[in-house]
Amino acid sequence: MSEGKSQPIRILIIHDHKLIRQGLCMLIERRADMRVVGEAGVNREALALAGREKPDIILMDLDFGGVGSLDLLPELRKTVASARILILTGVRDTDSHKQAVLLGALGVVMKDQSAEVLLRAIERVHSGEAWLNHSMAASVITQLSRQPRLDEDAAKIASLTGREREIISIVCRGLKNSQVATQLFISEATVRNHLTSILNKLVLSDRFELALYSYNHGLARPPDFGKAEQAS
Repeated sequence: MSEGKSQPIRILIIHDHKLIRQGLCMLIERRADMRVVGEAGVNREALALAGREKPDIILMDLDFGGVGSLDLLPELRKTVASARILILTGVRDTDSHKQAVLLGALGVVMKDQSAEVLLRAIERVHSGEAWLNHSMAASVITQLSRQPRLDEDAAKIASLTGREREIISIVCRGLKNSQVATQLFISEATVRNHLTSILNKLVLSDRFELALYSYNHGLARPPDFGKAEQAS
């Protein structure tokens, strides 16, 4: 299968404590499908390393002493827009977690969770999914829905075809490409082509951003988070 030939997930670790960075490196490097391409403290070195290595995933700590990673997040997004950011934290400050997501992080993993949870979160975030508990996701969606809609958004949405709108509504229910293809009687390649076109038209990066945008602009209905279990 082609999956066996796929490149490993390239990960940059940003954490204040060198010992923890080394431990994370050892954990991740045990996986044949993951590779650590660099590690740094929460500082300018991290930005330089991110720009040079262009990682797939940035795994970073939330530091609440001095200059925190929340301040670094927007700059990381500018430096390597293609990277997906996963927050690792021991602080149960949901406001800071939500702010990190609003600034571009795709997930939050608590330090008291298992190594397997962290590795699974890396896989999910790399695939374009979010790693958030449902109450957090609902809160982010609610906050985004309060932001005013701009004329430029109306123009973007108007550029979508009927088929693209149909695919958005299905994808935002959490279906994978293969399931979308089966439901619409089209190939997975066609689904991928449509998704690429949709993301380009709406100027979005991945499925998570597409879901938030679609809920906010009435292209899809948000799931009922109150009846769902937490992702982790």
